[in-house]
Amino acid sequence: MTNALNTAPEVVDIDTGVTDAKAVAKELSKVLADTYNLTIKTHAVHWNVEGPMFYAVHNLTETQYGELFAAADVIAERIRALGRLTAMSPGDLLQGSVVQDIKEADDAITLCESLAEDHVNIAKRLHDVIEKAGKADDPVTEDLATARAAFHEKAAWMLRALAAK
Repeated sequence: MTNALNTAPEVVDIDTGVTDAKAVAKELSKVLADTYNLTIKTHAVHWNVEGPMFYAVHNLTETQYGELFAAADVIAERIRALGRLTAMSPGDLLQGSVVQDIKEADDAITLCESLAEDHVNIAKRLHDVIEKAGKADDPVTEDLATARAAFHEKAAWMLRALAAK
């Protein structure tokens, strides 16, 4: 077997004009943790919601966890394009997430409010990524983070509207 088939991933320096790829990738890694953690939490709400709001919450969360799962790949691939590695274990992947765990089964309104809060916190983190990417001359990450922040802000609004009392 040749060494070409035994290649292990490694950190590389890129030369695309990004002045601090390591710092930008570090911030994106936090967003990746948030994205995966919120995917899991949203899926759990999807499975467990009950009551008069079941159909609306079930359908909304299905759309949202699908979008989150797809976004994780985009974020991870950007980290790799910046020459960095992503986490290799579930524990490492979720480390540092701002997403709050659900401690027990709760009503649909409370679950929606909890998800909305997580989306807001991730949007705030993405606003920081936008700023850091701008300082690092990284418009690609700025665009990615802007699109992701827009998704999270809209998701929070939809969940809050659904949970309005």
